[in-house]
Amino acid sequence: MDNNTTTVTTYINGISEARKPFFNKLRQVVLDNLPNGFEECINYNMIGYVVPFKTYPDGYHCKPELPLPFLHIASQKNFIALYHMGIYAEPKIHDWFVKEYPKHCKYKLDMGKSCIRFKKMEDIPYDLITALMKKFTVKQWISIYEKQFKK
Repeated sequence: MDNNTTTVTTYINGISEARKPFFNKLRQVVLDNLPNGFEECINYNMIGYVVPFKTYPDGYHCKPELPLPFLHIASQKNFIALYHMGIYAEPKIHDWFVKEYPKHCKYKLDMGKSCIRFKKMEDIPYDLITALMKKFTVKQWISIYEKQFKK
């Protein structure tokens, strides 16, 4: 993707036509299930869902000029990615997701600390992502973030 992307529309327009339907469906699942208070933006050259400054003026401890990140979706070279900070920060959510994944997808989970990689785009587990989106409110996310990351 273009590192100078500044809008969600521009980001989506840069995705290949073959991948765009899967990406757009993932984005719609996120938007339809995103708890109130998070906002969509471009963040770290991806589509991000963040706690806005009006709610959390301190911003992100790593880069205080950026809003507190919660989730990102991206079209990477070889996969579509979902980056969920709650999976990284909350072991119960991580363990729940890992346990549930095989019930929703026939392919092996390809996951980093917060990154879930979907190489077989036709098998993105949208129902599982729907459930994941409902695991945190903005208030819960701020509380977990402050306990685990903010000094």
